Amino acid sequence: QVQLVESGGGLVQAGGSLRLSCAASGSIFRINVMGWYRQAPGKQRELVASITSGGVTNYADSVKGRFTISRDGAKNTVYLQMSSLEPEDTAVYYCNVIISTYAYWGQGTQVTVSS
Repeated sequence: QVQLVESGGGLVQAGGSLRLSCAASGSIFRINVMGWYRQAPGKQRELVASITSGGVTNYADSVKGRFTISRDGAKNTVYLQMSSLEPEDTAVYYCNVIISTYAYWGQGTQVTVSS
């Protein structure tokens, strides 16, 4: 069993910043990829950013230059630093962890950006 605990969501004004955290625990052998997805009302879940065990990052075009993903391997924790937030960033953000070939999801944390 693998558990993911997310934190850091909330309400922020446009132009503000938030930092999301996701800590993985349980039967973890080796985490291959950690990432964040988001789902806005009426839209499909989309990849926001991901980072491999080797530190290779990938970002959605809409967040490049504004969001930064990082990870602490010793703590099995992934972070998403979000800056210059826009109302369009409003969504439920989900942590995603890939261990071997299996994907695990967090419960989601709400991010609301007011204009």
